[in-house]
Amino acid sequence: MDFELSAEHRMIRETVREFCEAEIAPTAQEIEDEARFPEKVFTQLADLDVMGVPIDEAFGGLGGDQLLYALVVEELGRVSGGIGLSYAAHVSLGANPIARFGTDDQREQWLRPLAEGDGIGAWALTEPENGSDASSMATTAERDGDEYVLNGTKQFITNATVANSILVKAITDPDAGADGISTFIVDPEADDGFEVTTVWEKMGLNCSPTCEIVLDDVRIPADRLLGEEGDGWDQAMETLDGGRISIAALSTGLARGAYEAATEYAGEREQFGRPIAKFDAVRDMIVDMHRKIERARLLTHEAAWRYDRGEPVTRASALAKLDASEAAREVAEDAVQVLGGYGYTEEFAPQRFYRDAKLMEIGEGTSEIQRLIIGRELGL
Repeated sequence: MDFELSAEHRMIRETVREFCEAEIAPTAQEIEDEARFPEKVFTQLADLDVMGVPIDEAFGGLGGDQLLYALVVEELGRVSGGIGLSYAAHVSLGANPIARFGTDDQREQWLRPLAEGDGIGAWALTEPENGSDASSMATTAERDGDEYVLNGTKQFITNATVANSILVKAITDPDAGADGISTFIVDPEADDGFEVTTVWEKMGLNCSPTCEIVLDDVRIPADRLLGEEGDGWDQAMETLDGGRISIAALSTGLARGAYEAATEYAGEREQFGRPIAKFDAVRDMIVDMHRKIERARLLTHEAAWRYDRGEPVTRASALAKLDASEAAREVAEDAVQVLGGYGYTEEFAPQRFYRDAKLMEIGEGTSEIQRLIIGRELGL
């Protein structure tokens, strides 16, 4: 296979990297401490024309491929896990399903603002009681003339407090199991009965809002149905195949950020008359960190490469997400160790990457679920 980066890939990656260094890195800890969604950063990302990287230019996107999108996510994750998470949820979960499954009218009304950066997208699948059994949901959507009436609660919804549109999964046929799930476009600002009831204080990623939302007799026009009734579960599985690639890329970025902080520190910090990077124990730890990052990136790029060619990517994306998410946590933990006592303080970045990395093993399918998926793909 050949997923060599094109000149466009390299140029956009470098542009985003320079932006991240100049505009995000200096305040990354501050916005995390304040649990503040950085609206200005997302406005600037819109100015860079990367809020809709994989979205067709006809609907306001950049028209890039999944590999380019993965590169952008990685660069954001390298400086801020929270910004990277909100960005990935916006593109992969909030915008891309409309691009793939929506009508032209839906794309024009709902996708274009997301792709052009005039709005933020979100996706609501998880519920308080269903966890990893995502198809076992209680949220309902009942047809009433030219409208649907939505009722239910969704949990751990990224971007819900800042979203201009949310794709909500709901049961339209209670007797059909997963085949009775459908997808609806909800407008949080205009649809009566929609409420964000909780914004969670988390272990990390606090500049990215994670919310509980309640839908209480939310009436929406029938033309807000995405695809057909009963398409929701298949749409979700296809969406998650791509979403796992973005989480793998984000994880790789988190690992890079932690690794670079540890490498810089180890080269400058002296003990017993020489930099600690010269000691075997520290050097070997840094080498292992580098190895894990390179492996995670290669698996991520392979999954993106296959996605761009229209190949099945369930196994590849699950493998990339599993490996990269675990690498992010392991590399960040080792980075804290390299810095010793300083690594445990908020004056240095590794503690933030460490806290951020843990969610990568939980969100968009836990590591255990990824192993289950890979096992099924291997016929086990």
